[in-house]
Amino acid sequence: MASRPVNRRPHLPPLQALRALEAATRYRSFSRAAEELALTHSAISHHIRGLEDHLGTKLFQRTGSLMTPTSAGARLAEQVRGALDSIESALREAGSSAGPPVIRLQVSVMADLANAWLIRRLPSLHAQAPELDLHLRLHAEITPPDPYSVDVGIWHQRIDLPGFACHNLIEDHVIAVASPALLARYPGFTLPDLPRLPMLRFALRPWRDWLESAGLPGAEPERGPIFQDAGLMLQSAVAGLGVATARAQLAHDYLASGQLVQIGDTKVRSSLHYWVTWREGNPREKAIQRFYAWLQEQVVDDASNCASPGEAPG
Repeated sequence: MASRPVNRRPHLPPLQALRALEAATRYRSFSRAAEELALTHSAISHHIRGLEDHLGTKLFQRTGSLMTPTSAGARLAEQVRGALDSIESALREAGSSAGPPVIRLQVSVMADLANAWLIRRLPSLHAQAPELDLHLRLHAEITPPDPYSVDVGIWHQRIDLPGFACHNLIEDHVIAVASPALLARYPGFTLPDLPRLPMLRFALRPWRDWLESAGLPGAEPERGPIFQDAGLMLQSAVAGLGVATARAQLAHDYLASGQLVQIGDTKVRSSLHYWVTWREGNPREKAIQRFYAWLQEQVVDDASNCASPGEAPG
C-alpha cells in the first residue's frame, strides 16, 4: 500500500484572523480595524485572542486608548502585510494580463497641500506610474496622526521615531497675493495702500513678519476672516474676498493662471514645512520611494517653470 504524502506545512490560523491582526496593528485600534473589515469589535478581539492562543505569545497591549502591538505582534503584522500584498498582486495579475499589478499606497496629506497642489498633479503620476493606486486621507491638524496607520505621510511636523524616514519636501517662502479683480477696485494701488485692502488672516501665520519685511507697519490686522486651512484661504483670495499671505508653492498654479497676482516682491521664509514620512522596511517601500521621487520632480518642475509670475505694483 503506497504511503500517503506527509503534509509538513504547519497548521495556519484563519486568514481573517491574520487580516484582523494587520489592520489592528495599522490603526492601533480594534474598533477602526473592525470598521475596515466590516466586523464587530468583539470579532476582532476574538481573532486576536485566537492568534495569541495559537502562538502562545501576547500580540497587543493597551496603552491609554490605543492597542499597541508588542514587538512580536508588530513583526508578525509586518510579515502578514507583505504576504497579503503578494497574494493581492498575484490575484490581480492572474485576473488580468493588462499591465503590472496595482500597488495600493495609503497616503495621509495636509489638506491645503492636497487641494491646492497635489491633486492637480496626480494625472502626471498616473501617466508615469499607473501601477500606483493612492488612497488619500486629508489631514488638517499640525500634530500628525499615528504614522503607523498609513504608508506615506505628508505633514507639517516631522516624525522622530526609530525606523522612520523623514524628508523635507519643499524649501518655501511666504508671499502676499490678491486677485486682479480685487486690485481693480483700488485704482492706482501701490504697496503702502495695502492696509486699506481687506486682509485675510491665517491662524497659523501672522501678517507681522511679511509686513515688517515689506517696510510697512507690522501691526496685525484687527479685522478680516480667519482661516485654519491655507488652501481655503487661497480660494477665498481667488474669489476676491481679500489679500492673503501664502506659501509660494501653494499659490504657484493660481499665479501661473493669472487668478492671483503677487503683491510686491517681498518674500519671507516659511516656518511650516511639508515632511514626507514613511516607515523603513515597509513591504511597499520601492513604490513609496517611486512616489517620493515623483513628488520631488513636481517641485523641481514648478521651480523651473516659475518664470516671474504677475506682480501688482510695489
